[in-house]
Amino acid sequence: MDMDTDKTWLAVGREVGDLLGDVDETSFDAVVTELLTPGRRWFATGQGRSGLVASMTAMRLMHLGQNVHVLGEATAPSVESGDGLIVISGSGETPVSVHYARRARAHGARILAVTARPSSTLVELADVVLRVPSRDTAQFSGSLFEQGALLVLDAVVMALTAGREGEHARMQARHTNMQ
Repeated sequence: MDMDTDKTWLAVGREVGDLLGDVDETSFDAVVTELLTPGRRWFATGQGRSGLVASMTAMRLMHLGQNVHVLGEATAPSVESGDGLIVISGSGETPVSVHYARRARAHGARILAVTARPSSTLVELADVVLRVPSRDTAQFSGSLFEQGALLVLDAVVMALTAGREGEHARMQARHTNMQ
């Protein structure tokens, strides 16, 4: 590596920092409000690396005490009216994710879309949209979107714990003890 070139990890950090600086505060707050709906079961889905972000988000929501499942897992129950589905898709056009959103909508679930594209099929199906403003990147494929989605959704979890005395201790008590 040429020592005059930028350190790649710093370049990634700048890209992610710029993305986070462009997240819409009103949309972010709408997601927090949606996730505070009492008694709602939540499901999370995404394909590829977006699916991994969905699983990590579901884990954190479980740590908060939410009734949450990863769509497609063997133990996930059926989606019913009043449930919520978090769909993570950079393009908003991922066929499986759009199909799940349509099916969940048909069963009366609310759709929370996390996407980079404000004009997409997923956004049309969604009740709440959190845009992760991914842009041109030096990274491969959807890496910047996936990194941004994870960090923004972790920030949502952080916002959900705000002002709740002892919440981190309660989250730790729900963390796996089988490691």
